[in-house]
Amino acid sequence: MKLKGVNNSSWKTETLIKKTFAELLEEKKEIKKITVTELVNRIGITRGAFYSHYENIYEVAESIEDELLETLFLSKNDEPGKYLDDIFDYLKTNEKIYSQILVSDDPLIFMNRLKKMIISKLIKDLPNARELDVIFFTNGIINIIISYFRKEINEDLESICIYVKMIAKILF
Repeated sequence: MKLKGVNNSSWKTETLIKKTFAELLEEKKEIKKITVTELVNRIGITRGAFYSHYENIYEVAESIEDELLETLFLSKNDEPGKYLDDIFDYLKTNEKIYSQILVSDDPLIFMNRLKKMIISKLIKDLPNARELDVIFFTNGIINIIISYFRKEINEDLESICIYVKMIAKILF
């Protein structure tokens, strides 16, 4: 990404680009089917405005991914239950955009990055936990999140968070 939070106007443009990108991804189901021209026309900005923030469409997707990963990485909660709260609070706050993004198959690379990050943090914060248990648990969380955003399960994020924390207490 080229500009990083330079000013309020810049932040608003980036937010609008991400929101519109998510809408297009929901419609088209694949990142490669989205063009910069289509995105800027829908928003009503110039190509130059887009390129002052991002180099290409894939960088928009990466920016959305990085935002979640950064939020989770910066979490100061070492207790797994509170760390899980941070994850689900972020997902609730950004539910619309993740609902749109996770209907496509493109986010699988991102979900693998998210999985690695959670596994790493849990192994660090739970030194007595078996690595296999942490991997099993994390894979379950990721799959439940994907299923939720793809509307394959009839639970809300709050219920899922409570359930995941209950399983975490049993496992760890």
